[in-house]
Amino acid sequence: MKILLVHNRYRSTAPSGENRVVDQELAALAAAGQDVELFERRSDEIEDWPAWKKATLPARVVWNPAAKRDLGETLQRFRPDVVHVHNTFPVLSPSVLYACRDAGVPVVISLHNYKLLCASGDFFRDGAVCHNCAGGNPLPGVRHRCYRGSTLATASTVLNTRSHRRSWRDLVSAFVFISESQRRLLAGLRFDPDRSFVRYNYVPYDGRVGRPGDGRKQRQVAYVGRLDAAKGAPLLMKGWDAYRAIAGDDALRLVIAGGGPMLDEVTAWAASRPSVELRGLLSKPEVFELLGESRGVVLPSEWEETFGLVVVEAMAVGVPPLASAHGSFPELVTDGVDGALFDPGRPDDLGKLLLDVDTDPDRYDVLGRNARATYEAKHDPGHAIGQLLDIYRFAIDQSATPLH
Repeated sequence: MKILLVHNRYRSTAPSGENRVVDQELAALAAAGQDVELFERRSDEIEDWPAWKKATLPARVVWNPAAKRDLGETLQRFRPDVVHVHNTFPVLSPSVLYACRDAGVPVVISLHNYKLLCASGDFFRDGAVCHNCAGGNPLPGVRHRCYRGSTLATASTVLNTRSHRRSWRDLVSAFVFISESQRRLLAGLRFDPDRSFVRYNYVPYDGRVGRPGDGRKQRQVAYVGRLDAAKGAPLLMKGWDAYRAIAGDDALRLVIAGGGPMLDEVTAWAASRPSVELRGLLSKPEVFELLGESRGVVLPSEWEETFGLVVVEAMAVGVPPLASAHGSFPELVTDGVDGALFDPGRPDDLGKLLLDVDTDPDRYDVLGRNARATYEAKHDPGHAIGQLLDIYRFAIDQSATPLH
């Protein structure tokens, strides 16, 4: 099969699970013997644009003729059987759908966030979950300036999705949601259920799996990810302080790996807490090493995560995830079996959970073993790629008869 992946890469200054998914699936498809290429643009390139071109960005978000032209040329040269679109915002724009239509190539789209209904993409505003636009009316988002605190930027984002709403429905042969929770929250898109699939992200791991007594585990927990409010950085700090207030000095350590808009704030907070270590952005092998050293991995997300790669990465190395009980997390983690869930937005609840991790390490060793079993049963990499190829075949078969 000839497969073209299309992706607008996120900025390199903060970790991006979507970038990682695209890179990993590209490598896996190639390893499975498929003829696969990547057509991408990078958000980083905007910084190098001249001032006049930056001023055109709001219009390019809605329609980028250069992206359509360039993709059209790639389609003519490569002649793929199917195109798999991941992210089109902000540089590619929905114009890529029309390039595929003109070339007669079926499109599969993976929905990684809530962008088609929510300007900020996360159903999260002013430190809390917000579903004001979930029904399909984007005006609350514009009124609250939900994208970058800018009315213009939010309006262009909303125009991008609203003006092409019918095209997202009609020019796509298969829609891939990355959790059942995400599909429910995006019900306002009214996508054809017969062309909609739930497929968990591909999370490969063939490295070392921790075992009790192997000397690898440290008296620590880890946080890996972007440092911002939606991912729960404020809750992480408050929850850690609540835990230390109970536990005293003889307690767990917290190792934080990542970067993002709250890095300076987290750095200042950690500077006065010897129990906290910042390691910055780590390579994937370094992340897995950190996970394997830890008794648990904290996922304090305040937004309703569409998936959560770190949950499954923790399971892969045999470490229990400690996650907030909303979004996809209750779908991925069975509380008290292969991980632990705590009440979202409750630092005291997180503090109590961390105390339990420290005082009952044997129980969390058992949860870690069960987490590895869950990974093997539900997140087998070979099955994940086979499922993706089946979706591609479905899309190709769909394209034999026009959708409308």
